[in-house]
Amino acid sequence: MSRTIKVLLAEDQSMVREALAALLGLEPDIDVVAQVARGDEVLAAAREHDVDVALLDIEMPGRTGIEAAAEVHRALPGVRLVVLTTFGRPGYLRSAMEAGADAFLVKDAPAAQLAEAVRKVLAGERVIDPTLAAAALAEGANPLTDREREVLRAAADGSTNAELAATLHLSQGTVRNYLSTSIQKMAARNRAEAVRIAREKGWL
Repeated sequence: MSRTIKVLLAEDQSMVREALAALLGLEPDIDVVAQVARGDEVLAAAREHDVDVALLDIEMPGRTGIEAAAEVHRALPGVRLVVLTTFGRPGYLRSAMEAGADAFLVKDAPAAQLAEAVRKVLAGERVIDPTLAAAALAEGANPLTDREREVLRAAADGSTNAELAATLHLSQGTVRNYLSTSIQKMAARNRAEAVRIAREKGWL
């Protein structure tokens, strides 16, 4: 008899999390041993329950699923990582793979497909939603540099250049240059539109 696969489920919406746990729990070889609602609780739970596979929603408080995946990948490289998303944003796929994810699936995939993905990643395979994979290839790489992303992300709350400069320990001129370049790369009219476009593409 094959051993049971121990799964951690990270999802901030309790109804969705409980539904996923119940569906996966019907599989004879899968046991959901831990559930968390925040991205910054993932690593501790993965360690405590000695999990084989972590299923991570992207949009969570505390830390995104992609950030949590990177953290677990560094600390517990043996844990397989499945990132789930409601939003089929191509940039998310690239970011998830760079963070060490083994699978990237849309959250409304059939339960049987999700269970099969858990088994496949444990066997060393990579599982990617084909529609998202095609969209990511068509979209191309994220044109923003790490620093441009950092400045644009910080600007999302409407902070002034002076406030951004103080927060990021940069000169106002440098902040202005990064924002200007980001706006050009996003083909946007202003920083707010640049933030919106970058988020829609999963580039922030």
